[in-house]
Amino acid sequence: MRSILVPVAIGFLLLMIFPLLSLFSNSFLNEHGQLSIVHWQQLTESPGLFQAAWNTLWVALTVTLITVPLAFAYAYAIQRTCIPLKGLWRVLGLSALLGPSLVGAISFVQWFGNQGVLKSWLGETSIYGPLGIVLATVYSSFPHAFMILLVALATTDGRLYEAADAMKAHPIRKFMTVTLPGVRFGLISSAWVVFAYSISEFGIPKVLGGNFKVLAVEIYTQVVGLQNFNQGAVVSIVLLIPVMVGFALTWRSQQKQQALLTSRATLYKPPTSLLRDSVFLLFCIVLAAAMLAVIAMAIYSSLVKFWPYNLSLTLNHYTVGLVNAGVWDAYFNSIQLSLLTAAIGTPVIFFVAYLLEKTQASERTLKPMIRLAAALPMGIPGMVLGIGYILFFNHPNNPLQDLYHTLLIMVLANVIHYYTPCHLTATTALKNIDKEFEAVSASLKVSAFTTLWRVTLPICTPAVLDIGRYLFVNSMTTVSALVFLYSTETIPASVSILHLDEAGDMGAAAAMATLIILTSLFITTLYTLLTSLVFKRQMNWLRRS
Repeated sequence: MRSILVPVAIGFLLLMIFPLLSLFSNSFLNEHGQLSIVHWQQLTESPGLFQAAWNTLWVALTVTLITVPLAFAYAYAIQRTCIPLKGLWRVLGLSALLGPSLVGAISFVQWFGNQGVLKSWLGETSIYGPLGIVLATVYSSFPHAFMILLVALATTDGRLYEAADAMKAHPIRKFMTVTLPGVRFGLISSAWVVFAYSISEFGIPKVLGGNFKVLAVEIYTQVVGLQNFNQGAVVSIVLLIPVMVGFALTWRSQQKQQALLTSRATLYKPPTSLLRDSVFLLFCIVLAAAMLAVIAMAIYSSLVKFWPYNLSLTLNHYTVGLVNAGVWDAYFNSIQLSLLTAAIGTPVIFFVAYLLEKTQASERTLKPMIRLAAALPMGIPGMVLGIGYILFFNHPNNPLQDLYHTLLIMVLANVIHYYTPCHLTATTALKNIDKEFEAVSASLKVSAFTTLWRVTLPICTPAVLDIGRYLFVNSMTTVSALVFLYSTETIPASVSILHLDEAGDMGAAAAMATLIILTSLFITTLYTLLTSLVFKRQMNWLRRS
C-alpha cells in the first residue's frame, strides 16, 4: 500500500503544493527574476489595491450575513416544519447550481439594468456596482449554504425536544438552547463557504462591477491585461489570506464537534402548527419564485430577438449568434472537459479515500499528510489555483511545461479544485461500511482489491455516482479555475460567456448559459434515475441477506 500512497502524495505535490509554492516565490521576484520585495512595496503604495481589498472584504461579509440566515430559514422550513411539497422546495433551492454564476449576473442586468424590466424599482441606484454584486452573489452562493444547513438540521435527537416540551420551555427558548447549538457547526461551515465563495468570485464582479474594484478582477487585470504575473501573485496571496484564516477557524470548530446522534437517539418529528407552517410556506414560495425568476430571465433573454426593442421569440442566438461569435465549439469543449473530469476524478478520488480509510499501511507517515492535502483545496480560491498553475507549469525549466494550455491541465485543475467535497463524500460512504468485511476477506485469503471490487464498490455506488455528477456539473459551470488556463482551441463555455458579455452580445451569452443549465439539468436527472435504480437494487440485496 505504501507503493500506491507514494504516487498519490507526489500527485498532490505536483498539482497543488508546488503551484502554491511557485505563487509565493514569484511574489518575491522582480521582472529580472531576482529576489525582491518590490511588488509588495507596490501593493502598499497602491491605494487602488487597498480599496479593492476593502471592497472585497465588506462585500463578502455582507453576502454572508444575508445568505446564511436566508439559507437557514429555507432549510429549517424543509426539515423542521410540516409544509407541503418539500421535495419541490428542495429542488428549487438548489437550482442555482445548474448554471454558472454568470447566469445571475445576466439576469440581474435584464431585470434591473439600464434597459431592465424593473429598473424603476431601484430609483437612482445602479445595479452596476456593489448592489448588483451582492444580489447576484447571494443568489449564486445560496445553494452551497442551503446544502450544508439541510444536512445539519436533519441530524437531531428528538429526546432533546421531548425534554424541552416536558419542562414547558417557550418555543424561542427551545430554539435558542436546543436547535441553534445543534447546528452550530453547520452554521459556521456554511458561513465560511459563502465567505470564501464571495471573496473568490470573479464572473459576477466582472459583469456587474462597473467601476467598483474587487481583488478577483484585479488579479485578472494584472495577469491578462498587464501580463504582470508577479504582481498578480502578490494580489492572489492577499486574496488567499482571509480564505485560509476562515478555513483554519472552521477546521478548529470541526475538531470540537461532537456526535449529535447516539444509538439511543430518536427521530424528531416536528409537530403541526398552522401559523408557523403558513409563515414558512409563504417564505419558501417567495424565495423560490425569486430564484426561478433569475433562471427564467436568463432563458427568456436567450430567446428574445433584440432586447428590449424587439421581444419576439427566436432561436437565432443559438443558431446564428453562437456561430458568428465563434464560440459554439466552446460548448463541446465544456462537455468534453466535464466528461474527462468526471471520468478521471471519480475513480481517483474514491480510490484514494479507500486507501486512507480501509488500509493500515503508513498510518503514521503518508496517510496524515494525504488527509491534510485532501482538505486544503476547499480553502484555495479557483483564481489562486489558476495563477499557481501558470507560474509552475509554464516555467521554462519545468519538464511538464507541455501540459500548459491543454485540456488535460484544465481537467487536473478541476479535479484538485473540487477535490475536498468529493473526498468527504467518499469518506462518509466508506465509514458506513463495517470493517469486518475486510477482516473476513483477509481470513479467507481474499485480496483487498477483490473485496473492493465485489463488496465495497457496489455498496458505495450511489456515492460514486454523486461524485461523478458533482464533478461534471461544476466543471460545466466554473469560471475562476479555468480563466487563466484555456487556449483558443480549449476555451470552455463558461468563459465564453464572459467574452460574449464583453462584446455586448447579451443574447448569445444568455443562450450559452441556457445550454449549460439544460446540460446540467440532464445530467442531474440522469444521476437521480441511476441512483434510484442502484439504491433499489442495493435494498433488495440487503433484504435478501
